[in-house]
Amino acid sequence: MSNQIVKVECYSGFQADERPLRIHFASQTLEIAEVEDRWYSPGATFFRVRTTNGERYVLRREDAQDVWMLTAFRAAQRDS
Repeated sequence: MSNQIVKVECYSGFQADERPLRIHFASQTLEIAEVEDRWYSPGATFFRVRTTNGERYVLRREDAQDVWMLTAFRAAQRDS
């Protein structure tokens, strides 16, 4: 998956953009149910999140540019 720029609404507590709350796409908004993991690399912060519909996303925040990118996606598992 190529990186796609997205708008992310965040909770700001102790620091700005502490954790994502919602992902805004052109036609929809997804509520984040859980931040499953967070890790740091030079100049970026990554979040693996699960949305309320069960889909999982990896979001990357470029710290210097204050830009959010969608770097990975996994659809919700459906029962057979």
